[in-house]
Amino acid sequence: MTLTRRDLDKLLWPLLGGLALLLLAAGSAWWSYGDWQGAQRERDAAATRKQRIEQHLGQARGEEQELKERARLFQELQQSGIAGPERRLEWIELLRDLQHRLRIPGLNYEFGPRQPLYQNGSDFVYFASPVRLQLRLVHEEDLLRILASLQSEAKALVLIRQCTLAPLDNRGAGNDLAQLSAECELSWVTIDRP
Repeated sequence: MTLTRRDLDKLLWPLLGGLALLLLAAGSAWWSYGDWQGAQRERDAAATRKQRIEQHLGQARGEEQELKERARLFQELQQSGIAGPERRLEWIELLRDLQHRLRIPGLNYEFGPRQPLYQNGSDFVYFASPVRLQLRLVHEEDLLRILASLQSEAKALVLIRQCTLAPLDNRGAGNDLAQLSAECELSWVTIDRP
């Protein structure tokens, strides 16, 4: 089969129509691809925004948890007496009670002036009240028991700075059973507003 000029004239319009439809299909495909890419960009941007929002939400939840934990800790510190004003009268009563309860033959104490230790940039300051204890003891264990009792029962954080223990010169003189003397320097730490 051979094509003649006349056959080509007859096929011209259908070929031009087919070419036009092909161009229309290619244009539609190109336009659809552009829309698809735009939708992909929007989806990616939305996913990024969602991720940022979830990250901020996670941070907010973490900060909320931290604030709750700090509030709980502060309430515990207030209940234990570490946070708030100094309670020297309670400390003196505790020392007298421990002397009688633990049967310490002699106990003298001297509280020094309260001094600021550290301010961590918040509304609260750490204060230390120096305390000097002079003890007359029957046994070395008495010193360990009274220091442990002070640390567990005092309405403050009791830090032991230094203790010296020495035998007494007049051991067992009179009714006194004391065999040792001890001198300790303590710091009673509290937290309060400046």
